[in-house]
Parts: sequence; C-alpha cells; structure tokens
Amino acid sequence: MSNETQSADTPDDTRAGDRLVQAGAIIFFVGAVATLVTVAPLFLGTHPFPSVAYAVCMLMGVGFVVAAAGLLRSIADQRRRARAVMAGQASAATPAA
Repeated sequence: MSNETQSADTPDDTRAGDRLVQAGAIIFFVGAVATLVTVAPLFLGTHPFPSVAYAVCMLMGVGFVVAAAGLLRSIADQRRRARAVMAGQASAATPAA
C-alpha cells in the first residue's frame, strides 16, 4: 500500500478545484497590479485615483477566497477518492462465503 498522492491518470484529467485555484490566482494578481497602480500616486506626489480604483484592489481578497475554495474542494475530492479506494480494498480483502 502506498501513502503517496495518486497523480492524474492522463494529462487532460483535471482534479476538482484546479480551475478555481487557477481563476483565483489570476483574480488575485489583477488585484495586486491594481493595488500597485493605485498606491503609486501616493509615493509620486500626484493626484490619487478615484474611489472606484481602490475598489478594484479588493480583487486581491476575492481571488484569495476563490483559490482557497478551490483548494478545499480539491482536498474534499482527494479524501473522497481515498475513502472509495480504502472501501474497495476492504471489500476485496474479506473472503466471500
């Protein structure tokens, strides 16, 4: 019995939650760039951006939450698969009468 995480059967096989993690990372980086852009005028001594620009910075938090949800979904899927494998091994190990 191996205690290592099983890899995907084929390269096209995506696990549950992978797309959420990727989308969360993209959203996070968009928010990070927006944060850098909106903070730059404060250091350069120019006029600050309107409040809407600061609202875009909130995408960092949204991206983090989306990625965390994908991670939790992936964990739940792996645990579900492990339980199914263990149940299959347990039923195969018991002799049929």
